[in-house]
Amino acid sequence: MTFQDLNITTPLRNALEDIGINTPTPIQEESFSTIMSGKDMVGIAQTGTGKTFAYMLPILRMLKYSEQKNPRVLVLVPTRELVVQVVEEIKKLTAYMNVRIAGIYGGVNMNTQHQSLLQGQDIVVATPGRLYDLVLRRALQLKSIQKLVIDEVDVMLDLGFKFQINNIFELLPQNRQNIMFSATITENVENLIEANFKSPQTISVAASGTPLDNIKQTGYKIPNFYTKVNLLRHILADKETYSKVLIFVAYKRMADRLYTELEQYFQDECTVIHSNKTQNYRLRSIKQFGSGFCRILVATDVMARGLDIESVSHVINFDTPKYPENYMHRIGRTGRAEKEGNSILMTTEAEMESLEKIEALMKMQVPQEELPAEIEISSELIPEEQPKVFEINNPGKNKEENAPGPAFHEKKEKNRKENLGGSYRREIAKKYKKPKTRGDKNANRRKKK
Repeated sequence: MTFQDLNITTPLRNALEDIGINTPTPIQEESFSTIMSGKDMVGIAQTGTGKTFAYMLPILRMLKYSEQKNPRVLVLVPTRELVVQVVEEIKKLTAYMNVRIAGIYGGVNMNTQHQSLLQGQDIVVATPGRLYDLVLRRALQLKSIQKLVIDEVDVMLDLGFKFQINNIFELLPQNRQNIMFSATITENVENLIEANFKSPQTISVAASGTPLDNIKQTGYKIPNFYTKVNLLRHILADKETYSKVLIFVAYKRMADRLYTELEQYFQDECTVIHSNKTQNYRLRSIKQFGSGFCRILVATDVMARGLDIESVSHVINFDTPKYPENYMHRIGRTGRAEKEGNSILMTTEAEMESLEKIEALMKMQVPQEELPAEIEISSELIPEEQPKVFEINNPGKNKEENAPGPAFHEKKEKNRKENLGGSYRREIAKKYKKPKTRGDKNANRRKKK
């Protein structure tokens, strides 16, 4: 089947020809008629199979020219980088169409986005947090939304956007079409679908948690952080094979620590990205990595969702993620658009349970290889790996005998309360010597005489 068989308009067909795409992927082919029918839809497909075009092609096919200010299509995505990427993809498809598109995300000046929305938009691509802030500022109204697309909703829930998402749903009109795409469907996502979707049709190109067949997976069991670094130095020395490498770590502090280690050996070849970096720094790092200026990118799981970077030769999981869905999204950064990809998973003894969960989700085992003989097994441990000593009977720190303790002391005499019973009023009168004739005008006149 070709895009011409899907009955798309000439402007869309010309845009696809400019991009160099002639044949729809399975998820694009199967979801087109469902979205065109106006029914709610949930699409399950591995990452890298063209989900963005799968929902945008039928939406743009039905979108008519309008000069109204309020947007008619809302696309929610979890990260700032994904907003930028989706906006760029939509602009490619609308090269021969008159469509207004706005990208809304945090980390940049809100007033600029406010002014952009007031000018009027047809399609808004946004992260839930910044969108909700702008709705509260009355920068836009959601009453005209006809199509709601939620991409990678499980990540939004993991990032703590449940409050904003639920409030956004309440502001949307009841008569709308809901479209959701994801590589994995978790229990929280199922609850969201049940509460807000109307008899959705499920399009499943592959079972949730199925890895791409064109990704070769390899695993290593490694004792600690510095041994992992030694293995990384060994394999990254082969610049021809490891031409564009994306390394995932669990959290920001670990990303900075690994970047510091790698930069000593691969200066000007690596960069790092996580949520503590400024938006300009993050976008610049992605651009440098995507263009090949830097061949090594160290990133946290926030970057694993939906980020499309061409020709990533290897994805290296420096740690084994606790949630198996995160592993699926990580390895989906390689082997995109039916190209060959490679994934390496490093697992310590403490992470074996997480490895078992990943293998259970994929219904396959990650092939394990022995460490090369030349890799030095380090005995140095980072603070997180050092054994923690807990004293059962004395969990706190030992204190000096004369160290200051809790501020308990006897109250002063004047501050002690005493139950005086019925004589309380009389005692107060004596203390303050209240006149017995208080309020008696005649008595006060007699005193003056």
